[in-house]
This record gives sequence, C-alpha cells and structure tokens, in this order.
Amino acid sequence: MPIALTVHQGRAGDHNDLGIPGTLLLANAIGVRLGIEPVIVGTPEPALNANWDVELEAALPGLRALQQRMDAVQRAGDWSVAVLNRCAASLATLPVIAKHHPDTVVVWFDAHADLNTPEASETGYLGGLALSGPAGMWDSGLGNGYSFDRVILVGQRSIDPFEAELIASEGIALIERGEHLAERLTEAIAGRPVYVHIDCDVLDPEIVPTDYRIPDGLTFAELRSALEAIAQGEVLGLEVTEFDYSYTVGGPPAAAEAEAIIETLSPILEHGSRRLTALA
Repeated sequence: MPIALTVHQGRAGDHNDLGIPGTLLLANAIGVRLGIEPVIVGTPEPALNANWDVELEAALPGLRALQQRMDAVQRAGDWSVAVLNRCAASLATLPVIAKHHPDTVVVWFDAHADLNTPEASETGYLGGLALSGPAGMWDSGLGNGYSFDRVILVGQRSIDPFEAELIASEGIALIERGEHLAERLTEAIAGRPVYVHIDCDVLDPEIVPTDYRIPDGLTFAELRSALEAIAQGEVLGLEVTEFDYSYTVGGPPAAAEAEAIIETLSPILEHGSRRLTALA
C-alpha cells in the first residue's frame, strides 16, 4: 500500500505561467522526501488568463485525466498526495474523494473561500469556483459530493459578499486565524476522517510565492500546528496547490520555500506513512 504522488501539469485556469513549473518543483521535492517518483498528469500549456467558461473548456481534458488518475489511486487503496498547479484542479479531485470516502470532510486551507458560482462571481476566475463545484452549487461536468456540513474553511481572509452570506446562512465551518486555531479546527472536525486541501496563499505572501498575495496569512508554524492537530485523527489524503516557481517571472526558483512547505506538511506526510505501515 504505497503513497501515490500525483502532479498536475495541465491547465487549471492559470493567471500566469509560474504555477505549472512551481508544481513540478514542489512535487519533485516531496518525492525526494518520501522516496517515490511523482506521476505526471497533463501537458504544460501557456496560461490563458480568460473567463471561467473558456478556462474550463480548455482545462477539461487534463482535469478528466487527473480524475482518472485519482480514481485509480483510490481503487488501489493507496494514500494520495496530489500537487496541483491551481486550486481549480480540485474540481476534479474532490468528487473522486467524496465518491470513495462519503463520510469524509474536506478541510480547505485557503485565503479565499472559493464558493462563488458562475453567476455570482465578480471576476469570472475559475479558481473562485473550485470548491462550489464539488459542493454541488453548479455543474462543472466533473461531479460533486460534498455537502456544506462536510466543508471546513481555514485561514480565509478574502471572502466575497456572496460567499459571506452563504457561509452564514448554511452554517459552513469557518476557522479564522487567531488564538487556539488548532483546537477550534479539531472541534469542527469532530472526529470525522479528513481530506486536506492546502492552497499556498493561506500562508503569508512574504514567505511563499503564490499568485494571490493576500496579507496577514498563516505562518509556517501556525499551519504546522493545525496539521499536527489533523494528524491526530484519520487523514485520507492531501493536496497542495498554488505554489509558484518564483516570486517574479524570471526570478530564481523558490527551492528553499518548497523545502519549508514540505517541513510544514510533515505531520500529514508522516501520518500517511504510518497509516500504510500499519495496514501492511
């Protein structure tokens, strides 16, 4: 029962051309840490920076291939680590997890809620619909499976009015940065199995290169503390997204930042290794 490491290299609503090589940089570093080779899905193409519908049409072939890979990993009983260039790739991953693990909750670490619909979106950005599709709020063509009571938002600090109203009216769990974050998160999980999604812009933009630079994000220590709390329970897999290759186009690769992220992820990665050893 190995750990399956998947890296998505296809389109997913990219604003720039830093996410795809950033994904590969981070995935290769994770592979070295775990002693495994990543399986690459999709072919790099230039960013379109277009409206959500144009982006989705262009991305669908690669996202369907990603979905097939994730389904094969789940059917094999492997423990999944997926590194995705943009959070819109979760349109493909989350429905697969929901299908195979209908009792799981998704813990969504992100600066944004990503709960807009195509009609409500103020920007037309596909990534802003990344969680609303799996939550069944619109039809992406890739499925759904997560009801609002199985969604936990963590670290959000850029929430649109439509999303704020939805979170309040539906009682969606929102764990904001502050004291006792890990304890509040543990209470929201309530002993349920977890699938972890980490968008790197949940972190402060001064410490990690990512497309959206929203101030006052989590520190590495704060994120690690939250992941340590999650690792005390059952974790079914992990996906990481929105890690740019460098802070600026043509800048040096963010290799040190990739290693810092991997160290931060180590409670979850070690959880996966221990779980598979126990099942062997």
